[in-house]
Amino acid sequence: MQLSNDELKIKINELKKKLDVTVVAHFYQRDEVFEMADITGDSLELAMRTQADSSKFILFCGVGFMGQSVKVLSPEKRVVMPKIACCAMARMIDSLYFDDSVKFLNKHGIKSEDILPITYINSNADVKAKVGEMGGMVCTSSNAKVIITKALEEGKKILFVPDRCLGQNIANQMGLKSMIIGQAGDPKECDILCYDGFCSVHQLFTVDDIAFYRKKFPGILIATHPECDPTICDASDFVGSTSQLIKYIADLPVDQKVAVGTEFNLVNRLRQKNTYVLSSTKPECPTMNETTLEDVYVTLKAIEDGEPINEIEVEEKTQKWAKIALERMLAL
Repeated sequence: MQLSNDELKIKINELKKKLDVTVVAHFYQRDEVFEMADITGDSLELAMRTQADSSKFILFCGVGFMGQSVKVLSPEKRVVMPKIACCAMARMIDSLYFDDSVKFLNKHGIKSEDILPITYINSNADVKAKVGEMGGMVCTSSNAKVIITKALEEGKKILFVPDRCLGQNIANQMGLKSMIIGQAGDPKECDILCYDGFCSVHQLFTVDDIAFYRKKFPGILIATHPECDPTICDASDFVGSTSQLIKYIADLPVDQKVAVGTEFNLVNRLRQKNTYVLSSTKPECPTMNETTLEDVYVTLKAIEDGEPINEIEVEEKTQKWAKIALERMLAL
């Protein structure tokens, strides 16, 4: 017999009290899963906060690269996921595609020793490891400008993977020249060379959406995530990471209308009035929404039975270099 959500919540809470486990959930998780979490946040915040957590098991509700980041930073912990869902952006690049990007720059007269790679945290551990081995580091949407500013001090070309939009938006903010690898242009004339990856959810927002809301609600503010296309960010009143968007909107007067360009579940939880989703369709991340209450319950029950499922493991060499890439960022 299938249990109702209320029944599942009761059983989940009973198991949480019984087991040495901490449940963590990303902001984009569906509401009923999000409500079950002991720790919530964006991907880096969750990885950092779980470092200080004393539980033997971390049950991570999110997508695969996030669970990997927890394991990389805290290899002694046992990390399990109700669903090892794969972020579409993270799937757009692997270690082989990374190598191909370096070879492309080599063919255009840029030596490997003159390249400093930076990977957005939305990448799998094998890519983070490649970046770490080349002397590079990880960044998030909130600290990308700081990371790139520091990286440029070395006088090298920045290879930015995998999100072209974040790379281009930061370049525009800093007055730097960028290009997308494989497209027309001379890489030697650019500061930031962007891999051609993107977030499928944040690609849903258009300048027509912004025009619609500005016409419908004069004085409305537009707040977007830097994973959106540069044309969207350029037309916005505020551009920021998930945590920055939350703070920005929380600080607005209640009567100030705002349209937000990011994942639906987060926008839906921001505030009850005068907040709109900047899209004519529902911008819901399909992989983030794979995890259900039943999945959480089944994963907890497996821990209780002594047979954990969906446990995250990272190969030793990958673990070493991916951690170095993450720690270089954390040091800043």
